[in-house]
Amino acid sequence: MDKIYRVLIDTQDEKGLVYKISSVFYNNNLNMVSNNEFVDKVNNKFFNRSEVSGNVNTEALYTELKETLPLKTKIEIIAPRKKNIVLMVTKESHALGDLLIRYEAGELDANILAVVSNYDTLKPLVDKFNIPFICVEHNDLSRSEHEKLVLKKLSKFDNLDYIVLAKYMRILTPEFVDAYEDKIINIHHSFLPAFIGANPYKQAYERGVKIIGATSHFVNNNLDEGPIIFQDVVHVNHAHKWTDMRALGRDVEKIVLSKALKLVLEDRIFVYANKTVIF
Repeated sequence: MDKIYRVLIDTQDEKGLVYKISSVFYNNNLNMVSNNEFVDKVNNKFFNRSEVSGNVNTEALYTELKETLPLKTKIEIIAPRKKNIVLMVTKESHALGDLLIRYEAGELDANILAVVSNYDTLKPLVDKFNIPFICVEHNDLSRSEHEKLVLKKLSKFDNLDYIVLAKYMRILTPEFVDAYEDKIINIHHSFLPAFIGANPYKQAYERGVKIIGATSHFVNNNLDEGPIIFQDVVHVNHAHKWTDMRALGRDVEKIVLSKALKLVLEDRIFVYANKTVIF
């Protein structure tokens, strides 16, 4: 059975792009298994995600696409393989536990290389899944000093594709974010852009909201303002205390993070202008 490659194209829009792309696939004797495209008419942008099978010569395919499509076209040809990820956590177990169970069940198309934490609280849980647990304590260290130690640990993993913050409750410095630009995925316990920062469930309770939610997003240097990947909500009412909202919210957080990670692992996301196009 032929392997399926993913081809991602980000370019300026013009007439005939779908025809040109499919012609290149045909010329290379490739079968188009799936194809999705989107045109942002406001910014004159064209996005295309295709899956192709056959005898894929990535270098030749890239060259022909580059020669056929507009200047400055961004092209990614992604060979089938499991992504390598590291999970980062603090003390809360719900998001981590959900991902570990999905991983054990074969639902995550990834290799979890390790779980990194600034506490050893969750080590017994991680040990049950035979995954390395790395504790880098932050006691008596500045944020910068602590992050340097964490980055040193992460640097030992070859081909690290993504870092998943599964309730890692520390704000990352620009130096850390820049080291893994567009590679850090966070789960925020709020339906962003509402209730940014600490204790959003208490903020939501005090505001009297009727829905609460969670948001998974890529991390950038603006707190909780990175490109949004996936969101979901649950209804609440006047009878819910803020602690009730927190309990409900944790269930939403697990689902949102796992769905966002699935989209990332399947290369379904284009990031531009601090937004996402998702196929």
